[in-house]
Amino acid sequence: MHTGERLPAVGDVLAALGTGLWHWDTSTGLVTVDAVAARLLGLPAEQATLTEAQVRSRFHPVDWNETRGIVQLAASEGTLAEVRIRIVDERGRVVRTVRSRSKPTYDREKHAYELTGTLQEVTEPAPGTPAAHNAVTGDWRRSREAFLLDAGRALAEARSTAEVLRVAAGLSMPGFTPDGLAVFGMEGDRLTIIGHHGQRPGDEVPFAALPLTTDYPAAEVVRTGRAVYLSSPEEYQRRYPLTWPLAEQFNRQSWAFLPLTVGGRTMGAWMAAFTYPVAFTPDERSVLTTVARMLAQALSRAGAAETQRELTDGLQRSMLPSLGEGIPGMRIAARYVPTGGGLQVGGDWYDMIPLPSGRFALVIGDVQGHDVRAAGLMGQLRIALRAYASEGHRPDAVLARASRFFHGITQGEDEASDVRFATCLYVEVDPATGTVETARAGHLDPAVRMPDGAVMLRGTAGGLPLGIDPDSDYPTTRLALEPGELMLLCTDGLVETGGHDLDTGWRRIRDVLEKHGGDDLEGLADALVGAVHGPSSHHTTGPLADRREDDLALLLLCRQVERRGAGSGVRRHRRTMFTVEQAEPEQVATGRRHLRDLLHDWASPDQVDSAVLLVSEMLTNVLVHTDADALLVAEVTGEPGRRRLRVEVTDAGDDLPHMRRPGELASSGRGLLLIELLADAWGVAPRGEGKSIWFELREAA
Repeated sequence: MHTGERLPAVGDVLAALGTGLWHWDTSTGLVTVDAVAARLLGLPAEQATLTEAQVRSRFHPVDWNETRGIVQLAASEGTLAEVRIRIVDERGRVVRTVRSRSKPTYDREKHAYELTGTLQEVTEPAPGTPAAHNAVTGDWRRSREAFLLDAGRALAEARSTAEVLRVAAGLSMPGFTPDGLAVFGMEGDRLTIIGHHGQRPGDEVPFAALPLTTDYPAAEVVRTGRAVYLSSPEEYQRRYPLTWPLAEQFNRQSWAFLPLTVGGRTMGAWMAAFTYPVAFTPDERSVLTTVARMLAQALSRAGAAETQRELTDGLQRSMLPSLGEGIPGMRIAARYVPTGGGLQVGGDWYDMIPLPSGRFALVIGDVQGHDVRAAGLMGQLRIALRAYASEGHRPDAVLARASRFFHGITQGEDEASDVRFATCLYVEVDPATGTVETARAGHLDPAVRMPDGAVMLRGTAGGLPLGIDPDSDYPTTRLALEPGELMLLCTDGLVETGGHDLDTGWRRIRDVLEKHGGDDLEGLADALVGAVHGPSSHHTTGPLADRREDDLALLLLCRQVERRGAGSGVRRHRRTMFTVEQAEPEQVATGRRHLRDLLHDWASPDQVDSAVLLVSEMLTNVLVHTDADALLVAEVTGEPGRRRLRVEVTDAGDDLPHMRRPGELASSGRGLLLIELLADAWGVAPRGEGKSIWFELREAA
């Protein structure tokens, strides 16, 4: 060509080079191709206007989706879109591979992409050659797809920000793995460092509080929402001269800064730095962009989960009390384990309340449900109980007022379809004497562990759960906690979790109480929780088909032993005290059960049956022949195998019983004869106002 001659037309030059032109407008769905481009697509070699469906039929299905993704990425970043496309015939067989280069744009009004580019046939690189990983096709494509699947799965399983950062640091990208990572967040108008990898501790300090207006790639990414790729140190220094000295010390050769976007909002930036030059081809940018999107989603999920955990932990701490210095002369421990559907706070609660009398009240309860409303109702009920107790009311009056209050807040018109109730056990403790007065609203009875390790349930009088009947009555029961004895108050989650019913669940808990020493109260509390939620609990499932999971709360109260000398300690004895009122003759059966629990490890079953028979006779005689209540006191002393049982029943009647020979058809008069026959020793003694009858049994081998 001579100087001054006209340059040939661009189309003629491209045709001479075997390069075709094509124009794609997604708003109209039409693709215009020249003759060369039509030939490369396997169509007649003439200019034509085609539909997207016609062009798509000539693209390999994977490459069509790849092309759309790269076009969107290039338009968002303002860069060239370069992609390799496999052209197929009518039978789906690949006939050639072409390369397309274009500069796409995005029309915000039409919400459509438009591009004009070139098509040129290329030779497919052989697998394993240095150029093979740069193509969209071949082994590199399969490696990339496998990497993205693994990365997506690993990031989706991360449950905290720290786990997300560990996963991101371990990602090995196909063909170009960064050796330095940093995740930036925002606080107000400044950048923050959420985490980093590949740098020494402290290297992040200069970048930790940069204003968003700083001439720094991450700040620009957060401001604009567009990625920044820096292929060389020279490019970094030219574009960001002010912050280049901060980055120069790390001796990196290439950097990629990508926005972390969730729901259209940029929440931060991700930096991937390389110690070797990276060209950041469209394929590599596509991988980085996909990872950035997955990383943003994972960080968003982890942040939301951590916020929820922080919220529920704070709610739990505000609702559950601190035991403070405890009760004088007593040791106390408590646990609360929520399992309410991931909420981590439920309707179970416990409380310890100092009373105006100098005594202390222990409260444990369970509001029906495992949701936010149950937690809210629990908080209101706990405050109400604390207020009524602080006014100095007796246990029965506290629960009666609480039931009326709870009925009022759960029977409103707005919540008519979601009526709730609550169970509760209120225990008033006198530290000086060990006297315990209880009032129970549909809750589990307390259990007592005696100094020698024996455990038994202490039956108490009770009423309806709170909130069912505003006029419910809650009778009180008086118990005595001896030195060295330990009392357990718990919700049904401790007993029934794991598919257990009340019987099998109680046996599981009793085994833990009997085997664990009473000196370490905190360790015993942990052991009880472990029996329900620990690994061993999954091998001791109960008889119910479903594994019921429930919140649990527990309180342990132990009366300390006064040690007056070097050899003093806990006397090995068991003692139970129980009252049978005239109006409740059915409590005789409870007395029999108490005695069986007290003698559960007695050597002779026949002696146990004899003792139960005698107790039944003695209690029944009081109810039949007097107008007074019966007080049962049973005590076991001595070492196993040589123990002694002493049972005493006291009443306020003045008439002493006399032994007599009943007639053959007489319906009474055999009580003392049975005692004479079965007991090792017995007697009757006046007690001022009233009398007592007692018997003793010595353990038989």
